[in-house]
Amino acid sequence: MMGVDTITLGCRLNFAESEAMRGLAEDGTIIVNSCAVTNEAVRQTRQAIRRAHRERPDVRIVVTGCAAQLDPASFAAMPEVARVVGNAEKYDRRAFAIGGQSKIHVSDVMAAPVPPVAAGFLSRVRSFVAVQTGCDHRCTFCSIWQARGPSRSLPYEAVRDAIALELDAGAKEIVLTGVDITAYEGSLGLLCQRLLDALPSLQRLRLSSLDSIEVDEALFELVTGEPRLLPHFHLSLQAGDDLILKRMKRRHSRAQAVALVERLKGLRGDVSIGADLIAGFPTESEQAALGSLALLDDCDVVAAHIFPFSPRPDTPAARMPQLEREIVKARAARLREAAAARRMRWLGNQVGTRQMVLVENKEKGHSDLFAPVYIVGSRRGDVGSARITGRDGDQLVGTFE
Repeated sequence: MMGVDTITLGCRLNFAESEAMRGLAEDGTIIVNSCAVTNEAVRQTRQAIRRAHRERPDVRIVVTGCAAQLDPASFAAMPEVARVVGNAEKYDRRAFAIGGQSKIHVSDVMAAPVPPVAAGFLSRVRSFVAVQTGCDHRCTFCSIWQARGPSRSLPYEAVRDAIALELDAGAKEIVLTGVDITAYEGSLGLLCQRLLDALPSLQRLRLSSLDSIEVDEALFELVTGEPRLLPHFHLSLQAGDDLILKRMKRRHSRAQAVALVERLKGLRGDVSIGADLIAGFPTESEQAALGSLALLDDCDVVAAHIFPFSPRPDTPAARMPQLEREIVKARAARLREAAAARRMRWLGNQVGTRQMVLVENKEKGHSDLFAPVYIVGSRRGDVGSARITGRDGDQLVGTFE
């Protein structure tokens, strides 16, 4: 039995969906779940397909995900690919069946029904559970809404039951994920409150990327008084200059982003902040770029994801005056360097403290603040208070006592 393997690129939602799709395909299949957030992500998807075929030439390769949805014909033209499956079909067993269908199985994702809940991850210690998919916003740099369709929230009961199954299977931490989870219908904060009330065994609840302008009052209440909601918040900030934010068609200002972080930290002092930032957006001046650089300090960002601007096809930003690629690369490198220095200082400041840590692989895990920690002598699934004794590169070292 060859089984079904998955190769996943991109976001945490993709990882959850890959695990859900694993049970739909026939043995001897590799599912490549693609990403289209940048041109580089699309390139890496093609590279992964070719590598998989070289390593296992007799295995059938099915490509799905956002890049496949946006440009199915180009993936179908690859000789290594047996079938291309769209985002609207990725939970349909018939789309993965051998024979009897065309090579391209992609329909209009804008008209797709609400999908079932995708849950799971390879380790099972930390499980990703989708609560929402799609997006109703139209950021000028983004094509994901075209690949995912409109925002659709998954029913509370389905999410609750999926989490209960993951906990029963041994998951110690649940991560709620989606394309825009703060757009969850009826409030993300209320969803979290209901889940924590209904599932006493849910001891560690983590959230994936948040749109800062949509954080609701119910979520602030949980930050204040619910220790089971883990205190690391990754924010979709994108830029630190108001004119660039406006040209991105973001809905928050720089001041609102800073105020959000100040409020979070005021409610719970140990909060850690992650952020997505784009370097070299079209028309970005040096002053605007310095605004993003300063945002690292102003929002106390300790886990930055820096993206050099990548013009995606059929987006407004691709039609704006572009910066020279060398400028884009230099600004991204400057942001990364500053972000890395801040992160190293943050990790160093945790030496000598005690941190709650979940071990996800042998002796390696993350703290509640999402700092990577190596725990000497620990085993996968261990969770408890650790004394942080040192730092080794980009990870902490500690012991359970």
